[in-house]
Amino acid sequence: MADSSRARAQTWQYPRHQDFEHSLRAAAATWFAAKGFLVQTKYRYILADLDHWTQNIIVPEVAEYVVAERARRRAERVGFPLHKYAHHGLSSQALLFNLIGPLIVRKDLEPLQLAFELGGIPWPAGEVTASFEREDRSVFNEDAGQPTSIDLVIEGNDESAALFVECKFVEREFGGCSVFGAGDCDGRNPAQDFELCFLHHIGRGYWLQLQKHGFLQGALANNATCILAAYYQFFREVLFAIEKQGCFILLCDERNPTFVARVDEQVRGLYPFLLSFVPDGLKAKVKAITIQQVVVAIKSTSRHGDWIAEFERKYGLITP
Repeated sequence: MADSSRARAQTWQYPRHQDFEHSLRAAAATWFAAKGFLVQTKYRYILADLDHWTQNIIVPEVAEYVVAERARRRAERVGFPLHKYAHHGLSSQALLFNLIGPLIVRKDLEPLQLAFELGGIPWPAGEVTASFEREDRSVFNEDAGQPTSIDLVIEGNDESAALFVECKFVEREFGGCSVFGAGDCDGRNPAQDFELCFLHHIGRGYWLQLQKHGFLQGALANNATCILAAYYQFFREVLFAIEKQGCFILLCDERNPTFVARVDEQVRGLYPFLLSFVPDGLKAKVKAITIQQVVVAIKSTSRHGDWIAEFERKYGLITP
């Protein structure tokens, strides 16, 4: 008798995302409990109230920096979107604040430089600064609504390429197109007729930028379905970085199989798959680095011992 589908499911070689996420939920719940913070009754890895997001930040000076930066940008009418779920123990934005925030407020980006250069990512020249959440509505003519926003930007004070960083932690995807998700588009590829795309019709420049940078000369143009339907965020952010003459960097957790997974000695996941649609001449401008690599670099300096072990406990990198 042939194996049942249930039995065969246990032999699937691709790592299970649910196992990864389960361990992170447990680590976050344990960390919140140890701090005595109020959490949701059903989901003990989520703080009880949206307004309690600062309790999700390890170093108090980082929370103060974020609050001050939001106030400054609000006064200058420049966006700083604090994500709705920053109180969530598995929030990638909160993780980025916790991992990179102390380096920013202490003006010590050397550990980040070390991690990036060891990962084959060129570091900007000159006096380098890092800042959270960068927008520019002019890149894609995003004159209304939430524009493309980059989680972290690292830039020098000369003409060297800036680094535009997208942080993914527990996510299962790059965000898809909301128009397709709402059922207002059939998802066919508009590469040969941009007017098939609602977003192009209202003036957004995504397809124009794909055309400008050579993305429509290969596999992306030949698919029957629209690549942006499922992978809208990835291509927007890659194009944003390239248009700014910089590099796009994916910062992800090495345990998350969604983005990079090793299966039967093959490298799988969304990152290597989507990289195959990037023109050969631009592939060097799209890189990935892991949260773990950054942690190792920070620890190697011996300058951040007051918080880095706490970070590891909070995110399940070490046993509490």
